[in-house]
Amino acid sequence: MKKRIIGIDVARALAAIGMIIVNFKVVFGENGLSWVKSFASVFDGKAAATFVVLAGVGLALMTNSAIKNKDQDKLKIVRGRILKRALFLFIVGISYIAIWPADILHFYGIYMAIMILLLTSKERTLIATAITLIVAFPILMTFWNYETGWDFNTLDYQDFWTLKGFMRNLFFNGFHPVIPWTAFMLFGYWFGKQDLHNDKFIKKIFWISSIIFVSIQALSYLSISFLSEGNQETAKELTEILGTNPMPPLPIYMFNGSAIAFAIISACIIIAKRFENNKIIDALNKTGQLALTFYVAHVIIGMGIIDAINPAKMGNYSVEFSVVYALVFSLLCIVFAVIWRKYKTSGPLEWIMRKITD
Repeated sequence: MKKRIIGIDVARALAAIGMIIVNFKVVFGENGLSWVKSFASVFDGKAAATFVVLAGVGLALMTNSAIKNKDQDKLKIVRGRILKRALFLFIVGISYIAIWPADILHFYGIYMAIMILLLTSKERTLIATAITLIVAFPILMTFWNYETGWDFNTLDYQDFWTLKGFMRNLFFNGFHPVIPWTAFMLFGYWFGKQDLHNDKFIKKIFWISSIIFVSIQALSYLSISFLSEGNQETAKELTEILGTNPMPPLPIYMFNGSAIAFAIISACIIIAKRFENNKIIDALNKTGQLALTFYVAHVIIGMGIIDAINPAKMGNYSVEFSVVYALVFSLLCIVFAVIWRKYKTSGPLEWIMRKITD
């Protein structure tokens, strides 16, 4: 049996911390010092994309053995397990959607359910399907208004609890719509099917993805600067089309998000392998193993505490408060993970999920 790749869990921990920073900024407030706002914006869309790509990697690691050995009985069991986990995550995400409308878990569940149909697909089919989803999204935008249902000033979705509104939000214009976000999981699944113990391959992925990411960022910035000719209003409009923002998830964002996800994951694999016995790496490794618990906790506990203290001020805190609180909360998560893993093999919510689905 090959050794567990701890870099995957390290990357998962960093992705979770990135999402905590982004989500606390959205909920508590994002006005304040420009350099703090710039720091926080670095994680916009990228942390969540990395989280989903990592889920695809996880699915591959679950299924690789059965597929390689053509063990249909084992594959059937794994498929059932994935379906039950998908349903579990969907229910968990929907259960608190009223207090956290930007939840990713219920979308996550749908991505996983779709992936069941593609588990035994050839690698080129996985990539082709991912690219098709990415290209399909802007085509859909020519038929349907992306802003339908949204009040972007308050981030409220007007008809979310109607069938039409729910399906529109889920598949087209929610925070992480199935089209095209399932592509992230497909890319992750492709990556997880490769030999992740091959240092040469991992380094190659790191450099290629890093170059793609930097190139897209530079091209986006230069295009907007050149075409806007210094006009701020024009620059704002162009950013919606040529920028790398996650909403709407146009192809430039999807490829940019995929590239940074691969760069982060491959870098974590390289660094964690090199410094396997480092205490920081060990702590992040354990934190990544409890990522689901911490994602839910940052909503229920992290947001809940501040809301209970002063509900009227929600959304009006400074970005400095949002970021510092996110970092403190993340540090507490790391400490909790290190202590918890001394006594338990999996996190609280991870244990519940496995108990129900395995």
